[in-house]
Amino acid sequence: MRAVTVRDPDAGVGGLSLTDMPYPQAAENDVIVQVHAAGFTPGELDWPATWTDRAGRERTPSVPGHEVSGVVAKLGYGTTGFTVGQRVFGLTDWARNGSLAEYVAVEARNLAPLPADVDHTVAAALPISGLTSWQGLFDHARLLTGQTVLIHGVAGGVGSIAVQLAREAGARVIGTGRAADRETALGLGVNAFLDLQADQLEGAGEVDVVFDVIGGEILDRSAALVRAGGTLVTIAAPPKVHPKDGRALFFVVEPDRAQLTDLVQRLRDGRLKPVVGAVRPLSEAPAAFAPDRRTPGKTIIRVVEG
Repeated sequence: MRAVTVRDPDAGVGGLSLTDMPYPQAAENDVIVQVHAAGFTPGELDWPATWTDRAGRERTPSVPGHEVSGVVAKLGYGTTGFTVGQRVFGLTDWARNGSLAEYVAVEARNLAPLPADVDHTVAAALPISGLTSWQGLFDHARLLTGQTVLIHGVAGGVGSIAVQLAREAGARVIGTGRAADRETALGLGVNAFLDLQADQLEGAGEVDVVFDVIGGEILDRSAALVRAGGTLVTIAAPPKVHPKDGRALFFVVEPDRAQLTDLVQRLRDGRLKPVVGAVRPLSEAPAAFAPDRRTPGKTIIRVVEG
């Protein structure tokens, strides 16, 4: 099968290439998915799990990409709940080869059924962004109706879904980004938008929740915005600066079939719309990782046309 692989941790995005790989083998409770569309996270070449297996042993070549939408091609021993030919979507395992390939082996618990009326390209934009948004806002920050949440990177894959979920939950949303993101943010329904290059972050005032996807100085400065009893939650790095009278936490998204099912139903109902940016073929996936190729929303790799 064809797959995007990387062999050298020091090579960065320049080490990505489209190569031939052996067809994946299904372990116990695995599903082999024929990939129709896939998503990736630009920084995942820096993740330790990209280079090591679950036991911490080095593994190369490595196939990146952790969001998949496709069709069940084979079931591993003991796998239940799915049938060959069924449409599915979800998260691939962190410490195994990923979704930028024609086929991928995934633990069955990481997948959810995909209704026939949802396009694979759209479904591939949901798993990481949708689950991260849901878990950050509700499982970790415990966002409630009437509270105010500040969401950094509001035009990106995670931020755009987080805005929609927060607004439907009855929260007031302040979004941040670059000047070019303003119209996208307003279209998503933010109550206010801050240009991180021109506006003062402190102008946001006190908020109940900060949801950060940027890290660095922005994460550090955001701690002062959290009012007493509030929460700063980030997926970028463990916080170095904590709110004076609140919580600060870093988390890594977890697979959750029930949450995936809820997210895709919201999509079908028109209550949730992932912002899909560029859609590119598998052959262009290595170039899509390049820092100068960023587009608003989530870049999706289409593996099967049509």
